[in-house]
Amino acid sequence: MSYSPPSSAKPFTLNIPDQDIDEWRQLLKLSKLAPETWEGSHEDGRYGVTHKWLRETKDYWLNTYSWRSEEARINSFPNYRMAINGVDLHFVALFSEKQDAVPIQFLHGWPGSFIEFLPMLDNIRKQYPDAKTLPYHIIVPSLPGYPLSPRPTDREFTMEESSAVLNQLMVNLGFSKYIAQGGDVGSFNARLSAMNHDECVGIHLNMFTVREQPDMSRLNALEKTAIESARKWKETGSAYAQEHGTRPSTIGSVLSSNPLALLAWIGEKFLEWSDTTPDLDHILTNISLYWYTLSILTSFQPYRQLHGESSVHFAYISKPVGFSFFPYELFPGIKHVLEKGGNIATYEQHESGGHFAALEKPEWLWADVEKYVKEVWGKV
Repeated sequence: MSYSPPSSAKPFTLNIPDQDIDEWRQLLKLSKLAPETWEGSHEDGRYGVTHKWLRETKDYWLNTYSWRSEEARINSFPNYRMAINGVDLHFVALFSEKQDAVPIQFLHGWPGSFIEFLPMLDNIRKQYPDAKTLPYHIIVPSLPGYPLSPRPTDREFTMEESSAVLNQLMVNLGFSKYIAQGGDVGSFNARLSAMNHDECVGIHLNMFTVREQPDMSRLNALEKTAIESARKWKETGSAYAQEHGTRPSTIGSVLSSNPLALLAWIGEKFLEWSDTTPDLDHILTNISLYWYTLSILTSFQPYRQLHGESSVHFAYISKPVGFSFFPYELFPGIKHVLEKGGNIATYEQHESGGHFAALEKPEWLWADVEKYVKEVWGKV
């Protein structure tokens, strides 16, 4: 008997009202650029986005970029909503008709969104063009509080709650066990799911933070390059996280007021954190999703626990962990260090790639996930 999603998974079509688009256009058109300065002239981004990039991107966003075209691409994938514990959770899914299909949940981070995984889903559909041959259920949620998944705002909402909602999604879909994959904030959600929920039987990560430092004498040249790149970023590019964690209401209010401000804040991260700069339309679609859904402030919640007054405890992961190393990840995972934080079952090292692995290297990340699944699924 083939799989069909439960009635609680409501098919969803994204359709931003024309009025919202008109308001965005008017606000962006009237938004003033800061004056040209020495600080804003450095093409290496040492002081943030350049005046030139912001000016040209504003013009492109206003006069060339097509939200409706991007919206149609999003709607070319099966989108759903499901109400779970006060969260109106959005997710994209490729369901298999195979009885033994492996459920895999892919979790994005900040400042990304579910669309990071769409290039990979395109590749999966080409690899397995028929649901009858697809050996996986591919589930890509929008994290609670992120674009298209509004969460409660009248009380504190924790990462543990977010992980519980994401786990419940898989349970509600009828999966007794599944694998979670994540990077950035998604990696923390995946780790919490592995720690706290029996249904999550293994995780694959492309970011895995641990307190221990690597033994530099054991590193190869690529790993040394990665460590040095991460060190420079921590010194010059990580202040945003403290702002998110300690003053989320302030920075969230600023960024919710003006699309040009949001473009500068998020655009900088895609430019700096990627090995190869993503397509500009992708960057703008991602920013547009945050803008139209008014979700930038609520997306900062995890930082309050990771960098602010609260805390979240991450224990050793005894369940099998797969890892993909990309040299320009902000927190590059060195195998002998990661083994202190989890039961490393597979570890793949790549010569290029940055923080947005699913977007930058979808073929490589997917190949790593498939290898991990084949290695562990029959054992868990």
